[in-house]
Amino acid sequence: MKILFKNIGPGPLVAAAFIGPGTVTVCTLAGVGFGYALLWAMVISTIATIILQEMSARLGIVSQKGLAEILRLEIKNPVFKVLAIVLTLSAIVIGNAAYEAGNISGAVLGLETIFGIQRVDINVFSFNVLSLLVGVIAFALLYIGNYKILERSLIFLVILMSLAFLCSAVLTKPNVIKVLQGAFIPNFPKGGLLTVIGLIGTTVVPYNLFLHASLVKEKWHRVDDLKYARKDTVIAVVLGGLVSMSVIVAAASMPSTEISSVSDLALGLEPLFGSFSKYVLAIGLFAAGITSAITAPLAAAYVATGCLGWDANMRSKKFRFVWMLVLVLGVCFSSLNIKAITIIKFAQIANGMLLPIIVAVLLWMMNKAHILGAHKNNIRQNVLGFVILVLSMLLSLVVFNKVFHLGLI
Repeated sequence: MKILFKNIGPGPLVAAAFIGPGTVTVCTLAGVGFGYALLWAMVISTIATIILQEMSARLGIVSQKGLAEILRLEIKNPVFKVLAIVLTLSAIVIGNAAYEAGNISGAVLGLETIFGIQRVDINVFSFNVLSLLVGVIAFALLYIGNYKILERSLIFLVILMSLAFLCSAVLTKPNVIKVLQGAFIPNFPKGGLLTVIGLIGTTVVPYNLFLHASLVKEKWHRVDDLKYARKDTVIAVVLGGLVSMSVIVAAASMPSTEISSVSDLALGLEPLFGSFSKYVLAIGLFAAGITSAITAPLAAAYVATGCLGWDANMRSKKFRFVWMLVLVLGVCFSSLNIKAITIIKFAQIANGMLLPIIVAVLLWMMNKAHILGAHKNNIRQNVLGFVILVLSMLLSLVVFNKVFHLGLI
């Protein structure tokens, strides 16, 4: 047991990164709109995430380099290299800055469900005090620059989040047979396709591939440690999938279709299952928001330093500058309630373009013997990776359809 806990680390941080307010909101809408019918999409998403994150972890441990750094070193054509670096920086650094306000706002919604709205008016500006509080907590943990402290803090928050959402699902006393049917029998209810793709898109995310490859080399330094990294990845991602499914299950118990967010869900559960259920779900939302508010700037810093050839030490000035920029922008947009729609749309387009490209590049790297030696992909891993590549291309099509209103779906 001691060895097991000693070798738990980057996996829960990856789970913390993909279970943010966006994921929780999509899962809430899936449960309210379609009951248990779309649980299977989360099962597929979880499997796809395990496959890709295992590749990313294997690449990081064997090469002892981050994915962004390898991307910069391996692409020899100067035109393709510049395009790859610009797209990656746009999608991850600018994208995470745009989404950071949502992460912080998610944590704030959880706190507001318990403490109410806390705003301070100064002249024409109205500041959300809780946004500043969440920002200060994230800033403190990142500024310490100690991987072990950050890892333990996030593991605690992930456990807290997991218990909160799992308890919420149990409180609703779901029909176990129907839950299992929803999880293992694919079903496409009318109007559910976009929600299915949304569930997959919020789980299989490009910045997690960069984050994981960078974090594993902070934790492990020998090829022999691959077995620990694989266990860590599988356990954490499966737990993350169960948490997302728990939100769907809890939301499926709601009779009202007026639920549009998990904070509405928390308030809606109160008259049915008592005030305790509201607090449990609110704590889960706070933990989901603050963990993503920490991992998004961290991933942006690793990507920027890797792409630009800077020192990736967590205490270096350039590394700190990047995550500080992302965090400060997030706090400002969240506390002032600014809707940066143009930036978010740009981030969606960049991420939509990036995911299939990164999956393709990752598969390409995973077959290079000079990087991985005997640990390169086998045929089964390549086949599974190719299936995920096709899936990521479909996700990109949906993103473009949503942003540009192409009317394709």
